[in-house]
Amino acid sequence: MNRGAARFLHASVLATAGTGAVYAWMRWWLLPVDEFAVVNHPWQPAVQHLHVLAAPLLVFAVGLVWSAHALPRLRERHPARRRTGLVLVLLLWPMVLTGVLVQVATDERWRAVAGYAHGVASALWTAGYGGHALVAVVRWARSARRAPDALGIEALERRDRVPTGPVEVGSPR
Repeated sequence: MNRGAARFLHASVLATAGTGAVYAWMRWWLLPVDEFAVVNHPWQPAVQHLHVLAAPLLVFAVGLVWSAHALPRLRERHPARRRTGLVLVLLLWPMVLTGVLVQVATDERWRAVAGYAHGVASALWTAGYGGHALVAVVRWARSARRAPDALGIEALERRDRVPTGPVEVGSPR
């Protein structure tokens, strides 16, 4: 996966999860300013629209990453982060399907059930995405720490240090 695809994925996750979290906060935790209000916050419809516009970008980005990153790793039987990646794929389907169901359900009870299910699935997927990225960063940091030893750089640094004690002329350090 190239950097452009990775940045597009990160941006779409940030936009979708951010607008989704703000919308959930407005919808479920804020109280309306008056008893006849249709929404709990004046920006609630705008945030919902931004979320609905950002979500297809996320689905497209996940498809792009699936073809450029996940599928080749599965074919090569590459074990690194396979479990967290597969969990992301499995959690994607309930998140997307309940997100669609929230928009198309006509019965208020089904819409409420789909809304709560979408919130839970989205929170789990976002946490899984964060975990998947965190595992990658930890592995990268560990490999960066080991890399000097594997290349012998530390041994070179020790050899090139200036000795602290007296040195005989012509003797090896």
